[in-house]
Amino acid sequence: MNRQAQAVIMLLFGGAILKAGVGDLYLRYVKEGLRPFLIGAGLLLVAAGIMTLWYELRPRPAVTDEHGHDHHHEPRVGWLLILPVLGLLLIAPPALGSYAAGQAGSVLTAQSSASDYPPLPAGDPVDVGLLDYASRAVFDHGRSLTGRTLRLTGFVTPGPGGEPMLARMVLSCCAADGRPIKVGLTGDGPAGVAPDTWVQVVGAYSDRIGKDPVNDADVPYLRVTSWQEIAAPKQQYE
Repeated sequence: MNRQAQAVIMLLFGGAILKAGVGDLYLRYVKEGLRPFLIGAGLLLVAAGIMTLWYELRPRPAVTDEHGHDHHHEPRVGWLLILPVLGLLLIAPPALGSYAAGQAGSVLTAQSSASDYPPLPAGDPVDVGLLDYASRAVFDHGRSLTGRTLRLTGFVTPGPGGEPMLARMVLSCCAADGRPIKVGLTGDGPAGVAPDTWVQVVGAYSDRIGKDPVNDADVPYLRVTSWQEIAAPKQQYE
């Protein structure tokens, strides 16, 4: 492809990155702290595209051989590379959800000691992240959860037997390394709710522990007393 096509692709790709980075769209792909790097990369691509176009479009004599043939033309098929870049601009893929959670094993890593599980904040119901709840339930045996009313937020994903479970994706860097954290639900859970529906459940610690069929990891349970459907949060990953 010629340099004009390269410049247009850089402009579009840089614009797509800036569009995602300026709003909240980037949170579907990377962690929140990477936003400045995305914006910087987008600005560099846009600047490089503009400079390349200026250089290529400035007036200059045509380059010909001894027969007078112009060799400045490249195959136009190179412009097809614009299509995936336009896709980034026009179509925003959703954040990872129940399908990704069903394909990967639950991520749960033991912390070093009981001191890593301080008391939960005062006031019930207390908001607890899924990874925090799972770690306290499995590795601290629920000591810091017992007697408290807990509120967890996540999306619904089918369990091994089709029963609803609560899940969120955990990122180390970006969506490419995302893995799920899963919590089973007992009691008055969200039965019949479609996968990927975001819900907020209120309940209490349960000592029931299941197994993730994908990687045989421990999956703790929550005894649900009430729940409600909610809109997907701005930050969908943990």
